[in-house]
Amino acid sequence: MKDVSKELTGELHSLAEKRWQDFSTAVNFNEQLVAFKPSIKTAFALSDFIAKYSQSHPQWLVTFLIEQQGRINSAKFQQLLKDTIKDIQNETQLLKALREFRNFHMLCICWNDLLNLQTIETSLQQVSVLAEQLIVQTSDWFYQFLQTRFGTPMGESDALPMLILGMGKLGGYELNFSSDIDLIFSYPFQGHTQEGQKSIEHQQFFTKVAQKLIHALDQITADGQVYRVDMRLRPFGDSGPLVMHFDALEDYYQEQGREWERYAMLKARILNPSCHYTQELNAILKPFIYRRYLDYSAIDSLRSMKALIKQEVRRRGLTNNIKLGEGGIREAEFVVQSLQLINGGRIPSLQVQSLQQALTVLEQEAILPSDSAEQLRISYLWLRKVEHCLQQFADKQTQLLPDDPLDQARLLWVMDMNSYEEFLNEVKLHSQHVHQQFSLLIRETDTQTEESEDEHHQVAVDLWLLELDNKEVHTLLEHWNMASQDGDGLELSESLNKELTDFRLNLVKKRVGQRGLDTLNKLMPSVLNLVLQKSDGNNPIALLQRLLLVFTSIMGRTAYLQLLSENLGALTHLIKLCAASPWVTAQIARFPLLLDELINPAELYQPIQLKEYQELLRETLLRVEPEDLELQLETLRQFKLSQQLKIAAADITGVLPITKVSDHLTQLAESVLCQAIDLAWVQVVAKHGAPVCQIKGPLAMHNKGFAVIGFGKLGGWELGYGSDLDLVFVHNCAGNLDTQGEKPIESIKFYIKLAQRIMHILTIKTGLGLLYEVDMRLRPSGNAGLLVCHIDGFASYQLENAWTWEHQALCRARFIYGDSDLKSQFSEIRFDTLSRQRDIKELAIDVVQMREKMREHLATGNATQLDLKQNKGGIADIEFITQFMVLAHTAEHAKLANWTDNINLFAALSKVGLLTEQEASQLTDAYLTYRNTTHRLALQNEKWAATTTELNEHQANVERIWDKYLQRLI
Repeated sequence: MKDVSKELTGELHSLAEKRWQDFSTAVNFNEQLVAFKPSIKTAFALSDFIAKYSQSHPQWLVTFLIEQQGRINSAKFQQLLKDTIKDIQNETQLLKALREFRNFHMLCICWNDLLNLQTIETSLQQVSVLAEQLIVQTSDWFYQFLQTRFGTPMGESDALPMLILGMGKLGGYELNFSSDIDLIFSYPFQGHTQEGQKSIEHQQFFTKVAQKLIHALDQITADGQVYRVDMRLRPFGDSGPLVMHFDALEDYYQEQGREWERYAMLKARILNPSCHYTQELNAILKPFIYRRYLDYSAIDSLRSMKALIKQEVRRRGLTNNIKLGEGGIREAEFVVQSLQLINGGRIPSLQVQSLQQALTVLEQEAILPSDSAEQLRISYLWLRKVEHCLQQFADKQTQLLPDDPLDQARLLWVMDMNSYEEFLNEVKLHSQHVHQQFSLLIRETDTQTEESEDEHHQVAVDLWLLELDNKEVHTLLEHWNMASQDGDGLELSESLNKELTDFRLNLVKKRVGQRGLDTLNKLMPSVLNLVLQKSDGNNPIALLQRLLLVFTSIMGRTAYLQLLSENLGALTHLIKLCAASPWVTAQIARFPLLLDELINPAELYQPIQLKEYQELLRETLLRVEPEDLELQLETLRQFKLSQQLKIAAADITGVLPITKVSDHLTQLAESVLCQAIDLAWVQVVAKHGAPVCQIKGPLAMHNKGFAVIGFGKLGGWELGYGSDLDLVFVHNCAGNLDTQGEKPIESIKFYIKLAQRIMHILTIKTGLGLLYEVDMRLRPSGNAGLLVCHIDGFASYQLENAWTWEHQALCRARFIYGDSDLKSQFSEIRFDTLSRQRDIKELAIDVVQMREKMREHLATGNATQLDLKQNKGGIADIEFITQFMVLAHTAEHAKLANWTDNINLFAALSKVGLLTEQEASQLTDAYLTYRNTTHRLALQNEKWAATTTELNEHQANVERIWDKYLQRLI
């Protein structure tokens, strides 16, 4: 070897002298190495990697320089590694042996590279063959290791292999010096292992082999790491199985394979020795990668890839990155692989993994002019040589030109340059040659070449399409004035980046098709632009999280994604609703059909008139075949959800005041309930026939002898979002005659089945959820009572057995559905019960005790977080005040029984002098404020209200009225 030590100058010379001194004075130094002193000193100065392992393993230099005479024969790697690991009995020994084998041979390759004793082509081939043998033989070792316990996965006549696809540069015999490796694992077919201690499925066996292999290569030990292993190129990415059998692999690439996967598969090479199974796998993959004709279908996809590469270079300013920067290695690879993808189907000689082989064919076939092909080859190899140098300095995966003077000096020595300026000019020259070919390849469309007039949108495109780090995101946010100079701005950038990264990973897990991905790539920049523009200085993360929740729910429904992508108005309204309410967001995410309502904003923010709900629902159900019970249930739910969304939208925008919101929610519930009763009646009558009463005879649809009484918020016209329905069912059918049908039953059993059917329609969970939660505990005798009772039984219970709290509930009871006779009977029973003469003091004691009991068990608020219903001075106190007044004074003031809602009762109590006008006004103001706040909390999915001066004043007023009319009596 030639003496090159004299050429080292400055810091390199000093470093060489120091490292030689340390090395030569080591205890186990071999004097034979003195003859190689100049080369050793040069290598030590050029590479920390060589210096480190030569110090710890000086015998390696003896082996390489003396025994092997500095020569590397990659053809011997297979046998050398086989001899190294053949007697190893455990994993610990294997991991150590693999790392020492890798490090020794990488030291040899690095030595010859940096001292320019071999070409870059030779180096690429050596590194690739070394990796191939380490991967395949490690896999074989674990295969045999696991056979002892689990047996062998057998084919018809031989053991089945686990075939390993080496992707990227490994597949093309062009692996980087310090590269990770991209792998895909497959096996021929399913079955069970044979002749082991424990038989398992082939899938389990090969998964265990793959896991062991990855661990053995990837784990960092005291001896270092063999290779970083990346499995994200496998079908379905990180969410897919680690190993797939041939049929599953074929199904995936035929049905779901994407254009970028075709591009990636161009360089895929089976690393295992050739056999009939490798031929079978190649036969599966080739039709996916190459079309039989000139493949213009790939051009649009390649155009998008090219645009993305240009975007990343522009946005990230990758000027010192010889791989990813403009005119870098990636662009050279893209030129060749794109031409392979387009032409490979009709030119079989292009179906190769090696870039250099492909480049030769492209020149021979006149697809690339000779001078262009030659210049591309020269520039590519020169850049690869620089890349290898950068990585061989310290065995680190980097493509960045160094800022460190020492590494710059190393680079100049290896590349035979006189100054770093000269080197940079050479980089620029080669990059220009590459970029020229890249620019000529697949012209961009006019819309792509024109700069977007909206800079915000263009930046949003980068934010979505490019894989950026937090600092780069932070820089982009400056376009929306979102990136402050303090820690909050960085925290915002980190949060935003995390949300987008997690969502992208979710796309892989959800196995979104190419059409869906293309639509999302158009949609997401608009989403990000709108979110960040409309944040008004507030943190946009919560809004983005809500929108991504919706998008996650519709990933598999491309039509909805396209609706939002093509209809800016619909997207704007979705953002508006999600910004206003997480509850609305959750509703849309659970039931994406609600997105249809965004198309017509005039209807979205204008609920129908109260009187129209019943008729509109009836007309909607007329479109459903009477026999289609499942569609009837879905139609009821779809109607409720869409109308509820419109009410919420009108509420959010202030179109509806709070009292009107409750009116609409209550009327909507009544309409759904009435239709549910009619549907249930038809279904039960169809099976058992109509009930027969001794007085009225056979009953009919228009006269069912059945009624529903609504209590609580339903009775008081005060339903909120997510309120349940407090119901009591009654009938007035005299006698217990059998129904008139094919399967007759007693009339009382008919009404029980009718009630059960109504409950089923309301509460069964379908794909659109349930209609309403139903509470039947206010029926006579509560949960111990019959589901439906005769009206006379209801009357006797109320007048003779009901507790005071049940009479309080009756104050808010309202007739919801039923025949006029039943309505009259109920009204009479209610009035008779409410107007009974009562001992005022006993009544006050009962009411106060019940209220204290409720507060003790149900109140959850504190000094700063108010439970608006159960805290003192809250909603329950107001309701108890009005109920006490009604029970105490209806005997003298009959009109008090006319009302079931609190607002009208306040006015009625004031009118007869039971409350002062000021007290009625204070109760009204407090009640409306509480209800409005409760609605707001429901839309925000919040439980407690924050303490405010206004709320404290209302609480104080209610407590004062409570003490005056109730507390003073006990």
